[in-house]
Amino acid sequence: MARTPNASVILALLAALALPGAATHAKTTRPKKKAVHKSTPAPAPVPSPTPPPESDSSAPDDELHLAAQGAFLIDGLTGETLYEKQPDHLFYPASTTKILTALLVIEAGNLDQTVTIQPEDTKVEPSAIEVKPGEKYTRLQLLYGLLLKSANDAALVLARDNAGSVSAFADKMNLRARELGATSSHFENPHGLHNKNHYTTPHDLALIARAAMQQPLFRRIVGTVDYTLVTDDGPLPLTNHNKLLTMYPGCTGVKTGYTVAAQQVLVGAALKDGREVISVVMHTDHPGIWEDSKTLLNYGFSHFPAIP
Repeated sequence: MARTPNASVILALLAALALPGAATHAKTTRPKKKAVHKSTPAPAPVPSPTPPPESDSSAPDDELHLAAQGAFLIDGLTGETLYEKQPDHLFYPASTTKILTALLVIEAGNLDQTVTIQPEDTKVEPSAIEVKPGEKYTRLQLLYGLLLKSANDAALVLARDNAGSVSAFADKMNLRARELGATSSHFENPHGLHNKNHYTTPHDLALIARAAMQQPLFRRIVGTVDYTLVTDDGPLPLTNHNKLLTMYPGCTGVKTGYTVAAQQVLVGAALKDGREVISVVMHTDHPGIWEDSKTLLNYGFSHFPAIP
């Protein structure tokens, strides 16, 4: 299984993407509010006995005045924390769950392998790419459906194909999350549809997203605005749900999410002058999903240290 690259590998990736100046930042340090959590693998967390609150009047004052109840901002290169709001509070991730799903599938490899759709793969709520039993798709095609269309049926197909069942795949999700230091999270499914024992934190979700963004294929998919999926019924146009790709200069991804319980969730990322920041907003409103993210990304770029 592929593992998270170190800083030198990340720099090489940025250089390969024609991002001048990345190498000049290799030794840059910066003061930070709070060091990034570093954890060794721990026992599986005990599922939350109650769901996260719909609102939290006890939330601390937020100097950026975000609508989101929880937020996190991380330096994509160094992993340093740049900003946080209720970083360890439990929230439902909704479809941002699919970041971890895609990471596991990409790390497993053989993405040109064909997968045959089974009847149980279709028994899920929209959104979906409407796969039908007996159809065949490559894992790569399903990843595009998963991350652009946020297709829940694609998530089921990929989970079954990877681990044999949804429950076995959830076990792999929880193990991988702990390996990444996301020790306050617990996952029950590959798509993020509501389950009271399926939750994460802004801090944990940032760690998962940072690991995923270090995979070149993941970056390519989540940075794609439009893609045509060839199916047995003909071409299926897909448009990325992440509007930051067209509304924020330098946006590189990553994933939206929504359920009634989770409200609006968005992991965003943007690149400027060879430096990348990754933002997380959780339990926000519809304007907030975009405005909060832009505020965080702007804050991140204005708080990088001066280039020597």
